[in-house]
Amino acid sequence: MKKFLIILGIICLPINGFSSELLSKIDLSKVDKTKGIHVPYKKNPNLETLKYFLYRYITVYPPSPTTAYIIEPASKPYEFKFDLAEYKFLNKEMERKGLVSYLYFDKDHIVIDKISPNNRLGEFVNNKTKLRANSVGKSMVSYVLGHAICEGYIDSVDSRINDWDLVKDTLYENHKLIDLLNMASGDQKYVYASHMLENGKINTDDINDVGGWKISFYKYHFKDKKSIKKQYNYNVINTNLILNYVLFKSKGNFQKILNKTFQEKSKIKDGVYFFKKREAHEKSGNADPMFYATRLDYLRIAKAMMDDYQNNTCVGKYLKEIYDRRIPKNINNLEHTPEGDRSEPRFNRTSSYGGQFHMDYPGLKDRVVFGMGGYGGQAILIDVENSRIVVVNSIHYNNTKYKYNHKKLLINPIKLGKKSFKK
Repeated sequence: MKKFLIILGIICLPINGFSSELLSKIDLSKVDKTKGIHVPYKKNPNLETLKYFLYRYITVYPPSPTTAYIIEPASKPYEFKFDLAEYKFLNKEMERKGLVSYLYFDKDHIVIDKISPNNRLGEFVNNKTKLRANSVGKSMVSYVLGHAICEGYIDSVDSRINDWDLVKDTLYENHKLIDLLNMASGDQKYVYASHMLENGKINTDDINDVGGWKISFYKYHFKDKKSIKKQYNYNVINTNLILNYVLFKSKGNFQKILNKTFQEKSKIKDGVYFFKKREAHEKSGNADPMFYATRLDYLRIAKAMMDDYQNNTCVGKYLKEIYDRRIPKNINNLEHTPEGDRSEPRFNRTSSYGGQFHMDYPGLKDRVVFGMGGYGGQAILIDVENSRIVVVNSIHYNNTKYKYNHKKLLINPIKLGKKSFKK
């Protein structure tokens, strides 16, 4: 009965311009309804399963003032210019991978503008569809912090969070923001990605999934624990701390900071939002880095970051500082890791990390590139000096059937520009 009600609820949700009729386009008898919101990394699902999970991505968590921090569209959104080209290789990738949308921006024009074909995933997506960021949201949090610093709510990236009662007497008390930004808070003995560790092994019980925890929970799970060597340890806790510290320091002006970042600066057209932790009040730390935006609003935000960097605005100086203070990942040499090599998906596999961005991509080490990456293959790369941006939205990625070509879709367009599409 419970499962039936859950499915019924999903069917009845009219979100992002789609009605329940869309579900009829999925052959549910062929769907592998794996537990959870994501297609498991190692799975190679059929097309109907991809459709089902994409449908869940865009419908299952409708935003409202009680469930999300919503940023409304700008009064005068930024409107893109187009000088479109064809990319035959991309067309082939979209026919067989989990790619949902691909955008390439060069100088001041959109050059590639592609949505998955209608016979694949395209009938579920248009320019108004809010798409899930996954860990791309981590970089959005960093951009919000930059605005909070520039608006005077926080002194600098070297500010310590020792004035925050929610982390008092925990591992994270007195940490500098720069260490949280760089995923280097010394918590690798206790947490990995979105889960707690027990004796160096990942505990995947739902209760140990730290992604949904409100900050007040940290009092119980990290009380009297000590940080160890500060090294790269990619996890959602550091990002949760950053976003909720901004919430704490804003003293009732959190929405104002969000509006400044996305409405005023990025000039979004369709509105964006961050989740709120379920059943949590603002004072308990309820801001969640999970982020939703349309495909073109992701590009608008990326362009705003690029413009900040190029124009040397206050936020641009923040971006330059986190770039200069990036740290090596040294993924193969980490201590206190779960069994096996601590690796990252290839679209995120860079040598450095700084300020919640992936940096120093293979083949692009001579470029200043700010990279964002999220589960399922979400990727945004910004060449801030050469004015090139790639935005990829995807429903599934792995190392076998659903691994898209990173060199041809991400690296070459940044490195070679329009020349990469002629090969």
